[in-house]
Amino acid sequence: MRFLCRNFRSLHRWDPFSMVRFLGAVVALTGLAAGESLKKLNTGLTILTNNDLQGPESRFADSTVIVTESRVANNEFEKICSGLGEQPWSEGRKKGEKGLLQPLFDYLRYEKRASSSSRFWISGRKTIDVDSDISSAKSRDELAGLCTNKAPFSNETFQDTSSKWQVSVDVNNQTLTGFRDRLSFRFLGVRYAPQPQRFTYPTLFQGSGEAASALEYGSQCAQGGNTGTEDCLFLNIWTPHLPNPNSAPPKKQLRPVAFWIHGGAFTGGTANDPTFDGGNMASRGDIIVVAINYRLHTLGFLALNDGKTNGNYGLADQITALDWVRKNIQSLGGDPDRITIFGQSAGAASVRALIASPKALDKFSGAILLSNLGGLNYGTTYSKYYTIPEQVSVVANTILNATNCTNAPSQVDCLRAVPASTLTSLTSARYLVVDGTYLTTSELSLSLPSPKRRRPLNILMGITHDDGSPFISFPSSTTTDATEYLLSQGFSPSQLPPVAHPNTGNATLDLFNLTTRLATNAIFRCVDQATAFAAVQNNLFSSLYYYEFDRTYQMPGWPKLDVCEPPRTEGKPLGDTRKPYLRCHSGELYYVFGTLRRQGMRERDGDGGDRAFEQFVLDSFAQFVKEGNPNLERGWLRARGEGWKGSLGQRDRAGVWEAVSKGRRRGVLRGLDWPVSRDGLFREVEYCERLGLGLGYYL
Repeated sequence: MRFLCRNFRSLHRWDPFSMVRFLGAVVALTGLAAGESLKKLNTGLTILTNNDLQGPESRFADSTVIVTESRVANNEFEKICSGLGEQPWSEGRKKGEKGLLQPLFDYLRYEKRASSSSRFWISGRKTIDVDSDISSAKSRDELAGLCTNKAPFSNETFQDTSSKWQVSVDVNNQTLTGFRDRLSFRFLGVRYAPQPQRFTYPTLFQGSGEAASALEYGSQCAQGGNTGTEDCLFLNIWTPHLPNPNSAPPKKQLRPVAFWIHGGAFTGGTANDPTFDGGNMASRGDIIVVAINYRLHTLGFLALNDGKTNGNYGLADQITALDWVRKNIQSLGGDPDRITIFGQSAGAASVRALIASPKALDKFSGAILLSNLGGLNYGTTYSKYYTIPEQVSVVANTILNATNCTNAPSQVDCLRAVPASTLTSLTSARYLVVDGTYLTTSELSLSLPSPKRRRPLNILMGITHDDGSPFISFPSSTTTDATEYLLSQGFSPSQLPPVAHPNTGNATLDLFNLTTRLATNAIFRCVDQATAFAAVQNNLFSSLYYYEFDRTYQMPGWPKLDVCEPPRTEGKPLGDTRKPYLRCHSGELYYVFGTLRRQGMRERDGDGGDRAFEQFVLDSFAQFVKEGNPNLERGWLRARGEGWKGSLGQRDRAGVWEAVSKGRRRGVLRGLDWPVSRDGLFREVEYCERLGLGLGYYL
């Protein structure tokens, strides 16, 4: 869940989006920044690099190449490089520079995109083979080639979108101009739906032959703090591969797609948040990453008792974005039949709802749910849905009263006349509802399927060890009554765990730790483990893998709890991860997207633990997107080279990540930690039973 303090920081950094988009479109349409047309180049392009997630500080930073895939004579190859503003790759003067290409060749060979006899054009009318041997060739020989890629690295605050790095691709009956950085092609602010009338469902956007700029992020959706706009249905795409638009790409060349749905309590957030920039995941994982905006707050989810304002507009946006990707992603190198939807917090709740939705049926092949909420108290409504009358009673009536729309001839027309900033400043109608179209049941059905046919989905899901800690307030130093504190957090003393945490000598901290354990189980762990257990017992999906993060790196903007960060010591001024700390909500996101260094976060351990763990986590999640299985292939890791040694070592130490299986009385989970990740049984099973959320909750 991307809470508002974090979102406000991002919003102020990127607004005003609409003006940036307007100026970018004007430049593109006047031909000043139209970018080199891929159709004119008549080739597919792939950016290959030894991406160890260290950005410009990596020893491999200059080993990036662009592979031109059309087999052409030397003069045509040189024209392609020139059209990209690049040069044919040259061995250069740096010692060992040629050797840096070897892992790239090993990877191409492993993926069967090159053979032992393959050669590539480089500078000086010479060729290089997959063993890095350089030789001369006849200029009329027709070969693929290697161009340099001198585009700068992008980061949280900088991306160079100038014309020399731009490329134009025909997508959705538009000529879409994006750009590349050192790691991937980036198409930002791509419209997937026209702005809908407020409180109506979206329609799929269709271009009309126009040029369109994809150089800047689109507006985020209207939310609290008078930020964002209602014209916000945009998505961002990061891809390492663009196929030749003049020929149908071979199916085996298309990359799997990771479709990201941001969190934020259904009240805030944006696909533009740099924490989950998709460039590193796309580059290192060799996949396509798509991140979407969807309507939020009351504007995205309000339902009324009028028979037509039925809510779930934000969920409908997500499905429309999925439709856009299925229709168009092949033009950008993606396989529409291999889409994995994934999201965190409210994004995970969205994924759960999409699995349940008849409108999303068969539109994706895999799903990843990071920290889905459910169970008790605050978490309940993310996994169990109100009826429309219930939502009206809980929140809509309050909004109608506050806007003087209760007795209007048409309540919805009255609300359409209210400024968006007013609606997002009021209590939020943030709830998914049973509308009869997008959601037809009060929760995801985990009973035996009818007619006993499992859905062909692969599932990866889990939580952070102390996910619930930011959802309770830290006791004040004057708090002396534990019962009063628990009641103030929505819990009762009877729900406390049977065994307390170790006594730290700090009564306030001990009380918080105790309540964190309760909140984590009540809002996250119990319902998610029960979901996994029931799904496997009833054979609902093709496979299901479960995890808990036992190591996290908390973002600095939220929740700003010292207990969510490892204690700082004289020898470890950034935090000693060997000492006790809480693994809090959202603390896995840097690792999953590989954005620690990109976000300016520093290594906390002298042994490189954060870097190696980040590599292993990203690799495992990307592997799941590719294969529906998070187990890394040893041969693949060895082919990738030195930047993947940490993941190779972790894979060998950890062993096979087991799927949750029907034969176990308790499910199995992977505890994600460094230096060793280990499988174990589901946690806190007896405690969850005591809370009324045991493994049999959905059976």
